[in-house]
Formats: sequence, C-alpha cells, structure tokens
Amino acid sequence: MTQQTKVIHQDGDIIDVPLNKLKKSPRNARRTPHADADIEALAASIAVKGVLQAPVVEPETDADGAPTGAYLVTIGEGRRLALRLLGQRKRIKKTEPVRCVVDLSNDPHEISLDENVTRAGMHPADQFEAFARLAEERGLSAEEIGARFGVSAQVVRQRLRLGAVNPDLMALYRAGELNLDQMMAFAVSEDHARQAQVLEQLGAHRPPYLIRRAMTEAKVSATDRRAIFVGAEAYGEAGGAILRDLFTEDGGGWLEDPALLDRLAAEKLAMIAEDVRQKEGWKWAEAHVDYPRALGLARVYPHRVERPEDEAARTAALSEEYDALVSEWDAVEELPPEIESRFAEINAALEAFSDGTAFDPDEIARGGVFVILGQDGVARIERGLIRPEDVPVLEPEPESEDAGGSAIVEDGAPVEGDGTDEADEDAGPPLSERLVLDLTAHRTLALRDALGGQPHRRPVGGGSQLGAVRLLPALRPRLLSGDQGCHRLSRRARAGHRRHPRRAQHRRTP
Repeated sequence: MTQQTKVIHQDGDIIDVPLNKLKKSPRNARRTPHADADIEALAASIAVKGVLQAPVVEPETDADGAPTGAYLVTIGEGRRLALRLLGQRKRIKKTEPVRCVVDLSNDPHEISLDENVTRAGMHPADQFEAFARLAEERGLSAEEIGARFGVSAQVVRQRLRLGAVNPDLMALYRAGELNLDQMMAFAVSEDHARQAQVLEQLGAHRPPYLIRRAMTEAKVSATDRRAIFVGAEAYGEAGGAILRDLFTEDGGGWLEDPALLDRLAAEKLAMIAEDVRQKEGWKWAEAHVDYPRALGLARVYPHRVERPEDEAARTAALSEEYDALVSEWDAVEELPPEIESRFAEINAALEAFSDGTAFDPDEIARGGVFVILGQDGVARIERGLIRPEDVPVLEPEPESEDAGGSAIVEDGAPVEGDGTDEADEDAGPPLSERLVLDLTAHRTLALRDALGGQPHRRPVGGGSQLGAVRLLPALRPRLLSGDQGCHRLSRRARAGHRRHPRRAQHRRTP
C-alpha cells in the first residue's frame, strides 16, 4: 500500500499546480461572475504569452484540517477560468502545470478585495498609443493584434486610429480637456493639420457632431447622389480614396476626391446620353448633373399610338395573368421560385411593349434629350426638348378688318376703340325701370369723374351724350374694379341725384 507524502508549504513558495487541482476560493471577494468577453480576451492573451502573473493560492484542507491535494485560488480566478477554457478547447492539457504563489500569512478575503480595489486601470491614451506602437514597430496587423489580446479587429482599428491623432489633441485628452467622444470625432480623419485647424476654429464649444461635420466638410458623403450614381467600386478603381468613420454608422463613409467623383459622374451621364441619342435617333443629347434653366427650350410630348391587334391582345393577356397571380399570391410572404420567375418574365414582356405612346418622327428629328442626375442617384431622361432655332415657323394668319367700333379723339388724333358695340353691352334679359335708372345715374357720374381727371380726352361729337356713352366701354375696367368702387359710385350717384334731380333725369339713357 502506497503511503501519500505530506507536502509542507512555506509562505511565499512558488509551486507548479496541475490545472485540474486549482479551485475557486469560497473566500474570494468577487461574487459577480466574470463577463464571457473578459474571459475570452484573457484566454487569447494566455494562449500567446502564457500566464504573466502567477495566481495566489492556499492549500485546501478537509474537515480535519488535512490537505486534500487541491489549491484554492485567492487571487487570479479570471486566469483560472481562462486556462480552463483553453483546456476545454484542447489548446492545453487539463493537467497543464500552472505556476502559483502560496500565501499563508494574509487573510484570503482581504487580499482578494485588495487585488480588485487598489489596482488602477491604464489611461486610454496610453492604451491607444501602445496599440499604435505594436502596429508600427512590430508590423502587426489589426487581426494579429486582436488575436493576441482577445478583441475584434474593428476594436483594434479604432484604438490604432485614436493612437494616431494629433499629439496636441492627445495631450488635451490626458489633461481632461477633451473627452473620448470628442477624440473619436477628431479621429474620423488622420489629417493632423486639419485636426489642429478644427480645434482652433471651434474654440471652447466642441460638440462631437460639430467636430465630425467640420472634419468632413470638404469631402462627399457616400449617400450623395453622385456617389450613389458612380458607385464606390468604380470610384475606388479610378484611384479614389474613401474615408471611413470607425466609431459611428457612417453610411458608407466619405469620398475624399470630389473632382474625381464629378468627372466620373459626368462621363457616365454623357455615355447614357449618347446611347439614348443613337438608339432613339434624336438630333442631340446633353448630360447635366442638374436640370439647366433659362435656355428657352420648347417641349413636345409623346402621342398615343394604336397597337397592332396581335400586340394589344398579347398585352391584355399578360396583364390579366399578372393580376391573377397577384390576387392568388398576395398573402404569401415568400413566393415559390417558379412564381417569382413568372412575375419577372411578365414584367420584362410588358416593358418590351412600352406604354403605347411615341414621339412623331419629325419631332425626334428636330428635338433632343437631357440626361439629368436625379436626387435618388438614378439618371433621369427628359425627351422632346426643342431648341429655339428648331421650332417650326408658323405662317401668320391674315388680319380681318374691324368694321365696327367707335373712334375716340386724343389730342386731335383718332384712337382705336375696342370695337364693342353698345348693343352688345346691353344684351341680356330686360332690366326693371328702377334698376335702369339707378345704373344710368352711376354710369353718368362715373364718366364725368373720369373725364374730369383727363381733360385732354374728348368724346367724338363735341361732348354729346352719345359720344360719352361710347367712351364708357374703354373706362369700364377702371370703373368696375371692385365691390368697394361700386359702393362708392352708388353712394355718390344717390347723393348727386338728390342734389340735381333734373340733371340726373336729363342724362338718363332712353
């Protein structure tokens, strides 16, 4: 029978303990479990660099005080869990020896608390710069650094970008004059000169959104219609750079070369315009980012054309089939592949038949096309534009001589009237005698006021009543310009009738 050798430990001994002999200490002050992400990061670090700080342990004893052969981890529970995770993944053996420090003199609960309370975390600025040094001095990629520290490559890229900001900004961050959100806004671009310029420009008021806007104001957003039209891939193939914001949802970033983007957009629009001109036979075609104004262009529109009977029948049949499919499958979220394919075939066939309208050939021969970049980043084709020199000249119609109308003499020279006959003015249903008298008084007084303000006008006939009446149509727009004018004339007519009843009666039109 083999007798187990009793191991005597001294305080401060450094021993190697098999991983499966390490246990969590019931006197550990930390009660909240470690986060899974923290254990993953620690396991990644241990896998590359090993355990850098030895756990502190005490021998486990049974109820009689005899050692059990296991050890309770007083300090370093996270390291024990990370090692167990590596063992479960077959990265290390379950009996992997772990170097530990034996502590027999201190209270296990107190030193566990001390370990978690008195330590100070690294300032983020130091962390950012340390990550940047790893990339610069050792040539490690973001993926490699992430694997060594158990973080994602995106997190590493963010830290590298922050570690590469202007040193003046980093000094302000260390001093507490800039916060992390502001630093991330400055770090949207790696241009140190621009960062310093924006810092000086904004002064003390530096909200992150304003910093980010100022840092990217000379660039073009990826949501711009030109960027959507050209496409990020084509822009990149042409040598354009795209700035990405590593800290927020940037909608695709910013295109850093506006001149290149404008050139690519103009070239693509011009290609579409030339293709339309050649295929449809227009006289000219122009490409514009925005719709040109003040060109004096006329516009013609397509006319509806009669479809051949067979084409009309085919179109009707396709439309009926499409409507029937929609009614049958409207409630289904995911269509079967064959139904989806049939919808696509019907749509393609209907588009091939066009909308049943067309331009006249002579209009196409005289007209042109604008290809415009729409606000949604899609090219819009405007057809049927006619330049002034291409507008057909219409022959003037012969003027008919005006046989009627009365002449008005102004400063001794005849002035043509509007040719309106008094009989036309009076056409309509018969009026009551009282209304005729009242309207006549209004017209007479209005004519007198109008002539009084224009002494150079004299009606034909030496001021006779007939000439005055013939002058009235020319003055009607002025006399009947509104309800208020009518009311004023009515009041003045009634007042004049009361003052000169006979004169008013004498001026009545029979």
